[in-house]
Amino acid sequence: MKFGLELQENIFPPWRLSYVSYDMLKQELKARQMDHKWTERDEREFIVLLDNELSKVYDFINAKLAEIDARILYCERSIQGFQNNPSNANYSMMDEALTDILFDVNDLSKFTRYNFTAIQKILKKHDRWTGKHLKQDYVQKLREKPLDKQRFDVSIVYISALLNICRNKGKQPTTVNRQESEPSEEDTTTTYWVHPDNVTEVKSIIMLHLPVFVYNPAKKYEPSDSAVSSVYFDNPDFDLYTGLLQRDEMAEAIRLKWYGSCSSKNVMVERETFQTTGLNDASVKERCCINNDHVEAFLLGRYKPDDIANDLKRNNVSESAIKEAHATATAVQTSIQQKQLQPMLRVFNHRTLFQAPHSRNIKLTLDTDLAFIREDHLDGKQRRDPGDWRRADVDINSPFEYLSDREILRFPYAVLEAKVYGNQKQPAWLTKLLEGHLVHEVPRFSKYLHGASHFYKERLALLPWWLAEMNSDIRKPRAENLGLTRSLSFKPLIDGKYRRAMIEEREKASKQGAISEEGVLEASELSSRPSAPFDKNGKSAAWLSMPSSNSKGDKTEEYTLIELNSSPINSASNLKTAASQPLLPQEDDRNNNNNSSSSKGADVQRSRSFYKVAANGVMDSKGNLLSKKSLAETVDLESGEKKKVVKVKVDPKTFFANERTFIAWLQFCALLLTVALNLLNFGDNVSRIVGGVFIGVSGSVAIYALYRFEKRAWMISRKDPGRYDDLWGPAVLCIVLVIALIINLYLRLR
Repeated sequence: MKFGLELQENIFPPWRLSYVSYDMLKQELKARQMDHKWTERDEREFIVLLDNELSKVYDFINAKLAEIDARILYCERSIQGFQNNPSNANYSMMDEALTDILFDVNDLSKFTRYNFTAIQKILKKHDRWTGKHLKQDYVQKLREKPLDKQRFDVSIVYISALLNICRNKGKQPTTVNRQESEPSEEDTTTTYWVHPDNVTEVKSIIMLHLPVFVYNPAKKYEPSDSAVSSVYFDNPDFDLYTGLLQRDEMAEAIRLKWYGSCSSKNVMVERETFQTTGLNDASVKERCCINNDHVEAFLLGRYKPDDIANDLKRNNVSESAIKEAHATATAVQTSIQQKQLQPMLRVFNHRTLFQAPHSRNIKLTLDTDLAFIREDHLDGKQRRDPGDWRRADVDINSPFEYLSDREILRFPYAVLEAKVYGNQKQPAWLTKLLEGHLVHEVPRFSKYLHGASHFYKERLALLPWWLAEMNSDIRKPRAENLGLTRSLSFKPLIDGKYRRAMIEEREKASKQGAISEEGVLEASELSSRPSAPFDKNGKSAAWLSMPSSNSKGDKTEEYTLIELNSSPINSASNLKTAASQPLLPQEDDRNNNNNSSSSKGADVQRSRSFYKVAANGVMDSKGNLLSKKSLAETVDLESGEKKKVVKVKVDPKTFFANERTFIAWLQFCALLLTVALNLLNFGDNVSRIVGGVFIGVSGSVAIYALYRFEKRAWMISRKDPGRYDDLWGPAVLCIVLVIALIINLYLRLR
C-alpha cells in the first residue's frame, strides 16, 4: 500500500487538520517539476512550506503533551482527595478518566510516527526528483523539532501508577526491590517482535492489566531510568554462541548488566542456562550484584566469590542470598577462566517492565530502541581502553549517531518477552494479546545471537533462522475487537468493549462466591456484586447509608444492615461504621475498622442475604428490580412501617453536572461581554451606553451563576432534598436582555 493511502486510512479524524499535508507537498513538488526545471526559488519556497508543516505538527504535539500532563495532574490530585471519601464509584470514575488519557497518548504516539514518516517520505521524493540533498540538510531542523524523539514513557508510567491505585481501590500493594523482581528460578519465556506502529498500543493494553514496575518509587521517574545495557561475553571461537544457537543442553549466556548510565555503581553479573523444552525457552537465571569498581578485578579472578560474600555479610544480606550469590560468582568466574571469555557485544535498549509489585508469577518486558554495539578487538581495532571491560565512548545517548554502521546495528522492532515462572498459566487477556495482530512471535529469539550473527558473520558457520524474517513486513491485518479502538463517537474501546464493561466482567469473575465467613459484604462492594444470594429462611438484607454525628458533632456515614422480615428492634441496632481509608495505606485495615465500629451498639446481625444495589434500584428476593422510591418506602428503622429514607450516597457525576451548568452560564457571559466591549470601543455614544448596560448585565449574570453554583454544591454535599433547578434565573435574564434591547431602540429612535 502506498504511504499516502495508509496515512489517509490511519488519520485520527478530530486531529485531521494538524497532520502534515502530505498530498499537498507531494503535489507541489510534482507540479513544479512538470512545469519547469527545478530552480533555487522553487527550493526556497518548498523549504518554507515544509518548515511550516513541521512547525504545525511539532506545536500540536507539544500542546497535546501539555494537556495530557495537566489531566494526569488533575487525576492525581483527585485520587489524593479520595482518602477523605473512599468509594468504588470515585475510583471507577478516575479509572475511566485515566483510560481516556491513555488512549490519547496512544493516538498521539501514532500521530507523531505517521507525521515523522510523512516528512521523511517527502524529503526522499524531493531528493530523488530534484537531484538535491535536502534530506541530509534537514537533519538539523528535525533535531530542533524532534518528531522522532517524542517520548511518552514518562506519561505512561504516571498513568500506570494512578491506574494501579484505582485498581487496588487506594490500597498500596507490597513492593519489592530490583533484585527481588527478578527471581533466580526457572522460567518459560516466549519472545515477540513488535512493529514501531504498535509499540504504544501494546504498552497500553498491558498496562490496563499489569502496572509498570518502577524500581525506585521514591525517585521521580526519568527516561534515563529505563535504559538497560548488557555486555555479553564469548571467546574468539564463539563457543557460547554455538551452544545457544544449537540449543545444547545447559548452554549458557554470561553478561554484565547495569541500569541507567555507565556511572551506575552496581553491576549485575548474570548467568543464564537454557534447557530444551520445545519451542519456548526454559531457562534458569542466576545473578549477583557487585560494585562497579570491582568488575575488572572480578573478571581477572582477583576479586573472588568469598570477597563478594564478605561484602554482602557487611550489608546484612540474608544467608540464603549470600550462598546464591557465591555460587553464581563461582560459576561465572570458572566459565570465564576455562573458556577464555572476553567482552564481545554490548546490547542497549530502553526497557519497560510490567509486573505486579506483590507478584512474581508473570513478568513482561518490552525493549525499545534496541541497539547492538561491538566491544571486541577481533578485527584489530582497539575499542576498549587497556584494562577496561567496556567501551568508554558509549553510554546511553541513543541512537548513537556518532558510531559508524560497522560499529552499531539498530534493531527495527521492539522486543516483547513474556516470562512465566514455575507452573503458572498465562491469563486469558495475555493469551489474546500474544495471539493477535499486534505482535509477531519469534521462537528462541536471542539478542546476543542476533547481534553476533550480524557483526561476526564471516566467523560463524551457523546463523539464526529468524534473519529471513527481517526482510518481510511483520505487520498483520487488524483483527476485529482486539486492541485499542474508538467507537463512532470516539469513545475508548478495549477489545471492542468499554472500559467499564471490562471492569464489571473482571469483578464479576473475581467476586463470584467471595462471601466472607460471616456472610457480611462491605458496602462499597455491593454495587458491583453480580448476584443477590439469600439465606435459608428466605430473608433479604441491604446496606443503607445513613447520616449520623459523633460526640464532637462531626458528620460521619454509618451503614446499617437491615434484615427485612425481622423485628424492628434488631434492625435499629444493627449499625456498622465505614471508616475512611488513606490513599496509600501500608496494610489493609478494613477489617480492623469494621470490628472496632461494632462496639457502638449491639452486635451486628449477620445474614447471607443481600439486596444488590443497582444503578437505578435494588433487586428483591425474587430477582425483581425495585426503584429507589420503593426501597425507601419499604425499609423502616424505627417502627417497621413505610417511611421515607433519604439516600445518602451521591453520584460524583452530580458535581460535574453542576460544574457544566456553571460553565455554560459563564460562556454566555463571555459572549455578552464581547458584544459589550465591541460597542464600547467601536461605537458612538448610544452604542457606548448600551455597551455599558450589557457589561452590567454580564457581570450580574456571572455573579448570579457563581451564587447558584455554590448553592447547588452546598445542597449536593449535604444531600438537601430541595429543588436543584433554577426557576427565576433564565426568566429574569430574558427580561433584562429585552429591556436592554428596548433601551437601545429607544435611544436610536430618539
